[in-house]
Amino acid sequence: MQKVNFLQHINNLMSLYKQPFLEPYKGRGTRHTCPNCKVKQTFTLYLDGNTCQPIHPTVGKCNREIKCGYHYPPREYFADHPELWKNGSREYKPQSNNIPIRRQSANRRPGKHYNTKLHSSLAVPPKMDLIPRKYVKESVSANSNFVRFLCKHFPRENVKKAIENYALGATKNGSVIFWQIDIKGNVRTGKIMQYNPDTGKRIKHKSGAINWVHNILKRRVPNYTNYNLNQCYFGEHLLKFYPNKPIAIVEAEKTAVIASMIYSNYNWLAAGNLNGLNTEKSKVLRDKHVILFPDAGCYEKWSRKAVQLKSVMKQQIKVSDLVEKHAIFEQRENGYDIADYIIEEIR
Repeated sequence: MQKVNFLQHINNLMSLYKQPFLEPYKGRGTRHTCPNCKVKQTFTLYLDGNTCQPIHPTVGKCNREIKCGYHYPPREYFADHPELWKNGSREYKPQSNNIPIRRQSANRRPGKHYNTKLHSSLAVPPKMDLIPRKYVKESVSANSNFVRFLCKHFPRENVKKAIENYALGATKNGSVIFWQIDIKGNVRTGKIMQYNPDTGKRIKHKSGAINWVHNILKRRVPNYTNYNLNQCYFGEHLLKFYPNKPIAIVEAEKTAVIASMIYSNYNWLAAGNLNGLNTEKSKVLRDKHVILFPDAGCYEKWSRKAVQLKSVMKQQIKVSDLVEKHAIFEQRENGYDIADYIIEEIR
């Protein structure tokens, strides 16, 4: 009887706890001045999962990942301020503005998620939520500005194959949907992005420039209000269809799609961002041949990450310096990647 009561207590606590999340983009007013580099409208705050209020003005992430790299996640903030925890729950207190600003070291080992009394005592991983496949099927289309850009540089047959392989979706306003589908065919989420159909550059600083399918569902469908997202590599589902191909990983979804039309002998996956390359996502790559193609200026960081992955995965991971050697200073400053290299060669 006591065991039943204890489990009920655990479930009650879990139902009350909601993980912090990065503030969704809803216009320039939702992007703030970075406390590290002081550049305006580049800083995304972490919001408390229960109150939806900023945890602290310094707790967030700068989107200038190469030039700044500031990232102060909630778990580190609460580890630095244990006084905010009382009886296993968070209790906010007025904080001094003299909290030191810290840039996360590339060699720093990340701590366990929420190293706190509440989370560590539960040790019950929340159930991973998924999105019905029907949303993917209904969205697949060539009517996105991203695909329009591709059609200006690549044969239609190649573009059609890329749409089919990656199940590229499109919204009514021409945004592309990069679906995250895992090796089992489960749909984790979809990343919605808008591109300029002429330049192929992502449109920034406009309302809705970046969104997520699960965020839309959370607002519109009651059953998805507490959606628990567990991301995977973009393109992971290709491992099931082409199991004998070696793996190539890049940062951006756009880059993976473009590279797949030129170097089709690889399964091209995307980490989603500079810090999206991690051990949890990479478990599915065990015993595979993997090569990383970091953006210009990111070679050293991904080389260090490759060493970490090797120690866990027990496999050979190579890091290509093609982009790093080819890019000039201006290109390195602008995040030059292998997709830019391919377009440049085509032109």
